[in-house]
Amino acid sequence: MSDIILGIESSCDDTSAAIIRDGVLLSNVIASQDVHKAYGGVIPELASRAHQQNIVPVVSEAIHRAGISKEDITAIAFTRGPGLLGSLLVGTSFAKTLAISLNVPLIEVNHLQGHILANFVKQPDKDVPMPSFPYLCLLVSGGNSQIVRVDDPLHYEILGRTIDDAVGEAFDKCSKMMGLGYPGGPIIDRLAKEGDPERFKFSKPHIPGLDYSFSGIKTSLLYFVRDQLALNPNFLEENKADICASFQKALIDILMDKLIKAVKQTGITQVTAGGGVSANSGLRSRLTEEGLKRGWKVYLPEFKFTTDNAAMIAIAGYYHYLNGERTSLDVAPLSRMEAFAK
Repeated sequence: MSDIILGIESSCDDTSAAIIRDGVLLSNVIASQDVHKAYGGVIPELASRAHQQNIVPVVSEAIHRAGISKEDITAIAFTRGPGLLGSLLVGTSFAKTLAISLNVPLIEVNHLQGHILANFVKQPDKDVPMPSFPYLCLLVSGGNSQIVRVDDPLHYEILGRTIDDAVGEAFDKCSKMMGLGYPGGPIIDRLAKEGDPERFKFSKPHIPGLDYSFSGIKTSLLYFVRDQLALNPNFLEENKADICASFQKALIDILMDKLIKAVKQTGITQVTAGGGVSANSGLRSRLTEEGLKRGWKVYLPEFKFTTDNAAMIAIAGYYHYLNGERTSLDVAPLSRMEAFAK
């Protein structure tokens, strides 16, 4: 008998539902929220209200596209955290209600674990290469910047993490300050392709070990632009492509310097990336180049699995389900979670 897992993701501003059968993706539906663009960032209350509007049609569409009925579902995997508490509450409450009505078990999933396992989502009629264990994952998003050692689908060790801002925050905050729009990562990535990455230099942090810091370089860019605008009011408009290219290169250099160090320290040459920033074209190119130069085997998730999506929650839930794990109906969502507790 097949194991059919419904995955539900609602940690931030994307409502998503996915169906997998024995690890193979049947559907993955995402409803994004454009309302936040006007504010330059995610407004938690607006996000939770949008989830309430979206979750029923999104789950219904995922079931329809998968060609199954809701009675075929074996278990429901949902994001417990970390994320926006109001948004998580919508997904958790819906998952509980549906599990009760279908009399199927609940499986809680750590959102970050989903990103780490995104490369393991199998697709029909598509041979997708997957890393072998152990491997290192560069987990980069708006809220997290980590280097994680992955020993198997359920066992991890965080080797390094940000001590302040995440790299995605640096993209978003600096894009907002420069008036470029939100979300900042894709905008800066697009402009960077038109600019000279060697035009401007930004100071890089000197953090011991494998930890990251992006607060300083973010502040460096903000002060640099402010000072230049005082001299030339048109500086930003005239140089924004070069600024974006130089800033993006500096951020990627910071990420890669620690990742290279982690590979040397562990001897692990299987390398993956996950999280929204793993969609950045500059980072993907640099990972590929370093892999070829250093003999790494690099596995990059498809773009559709880099953003917040339920396919990654479903595959993580599938592994927990096979391990015999079940979640009580009195579970509550958590805005913060201990690293990969579930």
